Amino acid sequence: MNTIIISTASITVITAIFAVLLTIADRTIGNYGQVKLTINEEKEYTVDGGSSLLSTLISEKIFIPSACGGKGTCGYCKVQIHDGGGPVLATELPFLSQEELDDHVRLSCQCKVKQDIKIEIPDELFNVKEFEATVESIEVLTDTIKKLRFRLPEGEEISFKPGQYVQLKAPLYEGNDEEVYRAYSIASSPTEKTHLELIIGFVPEGIATTYVHHHLEEGDKVTINGPFGDFYYQDTDAEMIMVATGTGVAPILSLLNYMKDNDIKRKARFYFGAKTPDDLFMLDYFKHLEETLYDFKFVPTLSRIKDDDTSWSGEKGRVNNAIDKLLEENDNQEAYLCGNEQMIDSVVKSLTNKGVKEEKIYYDKF
Repeated sequence: MNTIIISTASITVITAIFAVLLTIADRTIGNYGQVKLTINEEKEYTVDGGSSLLSTLISEKIFIPSACGGKGTCGYCKVQIHDGGGPVLATELPFLSQEELDDHVRLSCQCKVKQDIKIEIPDELFNVKEFEATVESIEVLTDTIKKLRFRLPEGEEISFKPGQYVQLKAPLYEGNDEEVYRAYSIASSPTEKTHLELIIGFVPEGIATTYVHHHLEEGDKVTINGPFGDFYYQDTDAEMIMVATGTGVAPILSLLNYMKDNDIKRKARFYFGAKTPDDLFMLDYFKHLEETLYDFKFVPTLSRIKDDDTSWSGEKGRVNNAIDKLLEENDNQEAYLCGNEQMIDSVVKSLTNKGVKEEKIYYDKF
């Protein structure tokens, strides 16, 4: 018995000593003092060294896109580092092309600020704002998808292009011990500057989606920053081919809402891919758009329904099959795609086979 007590006490003492050593190391080895951060050769900041470049920028209210919360798994938080970034890490290489490496592009979440550092970012990121918004309403669209409406603080507005996205912060909650930001496309029209709507699907074990679907309630405050993204409405007279699956409907809704609010007269077709009738949502709203927009048709297609099933009279098969069957070719078309990589790759192939030029195909993969 005494042996067990002595062993337990020894392990406790060793653990305590190890914790103290780690604390000392963090305060000494990891303490780089204050360093100078220069952005675009014109803006200078004095910051504490030791943190990642991504978190350092966030502390200065400069928000870089990051869908993975700084874990180095999304590859979104790219910046150019001209001086002071140190060597490129192995964790960055899968996300950087040779051209980007030659151009000094790095993942800001993987680069630690240890010395004076000079970086370059797009000027529009200085216009990104952070808001403490209020959850005004939560609407259940399917068993796994919710539409959320947020009200910005009194007197504050957001300006964005239809198709862009914001980042929503998931705070600490029971079962989650870290704060993370996740990217979600805006579903509302940019003409509505005091509110935002997002469509968020539940992902098992997803930190942010678990927060949204199992913890977030109407009246709660949330942290949102944005806008971000280079997927957005192009102001041309081309026929619009819109394609989405699941929550990829969000940026398409933003485009359509923008066209409705501004009485834009363009031919548009929206091909929406789902598995079963239970996965379809907002059908009444799309019918309303068919009645109010200039020349708009909504084409839902189901992939998990038998050919002889008479309960569904719409298109059957994957969404690219509907495009193969229904899309009429002309020399003035552009496409907007939002969904998973497999869907987008198949749709791009169908569109190019129909004569749509690749440079006129805009997409947002997630």
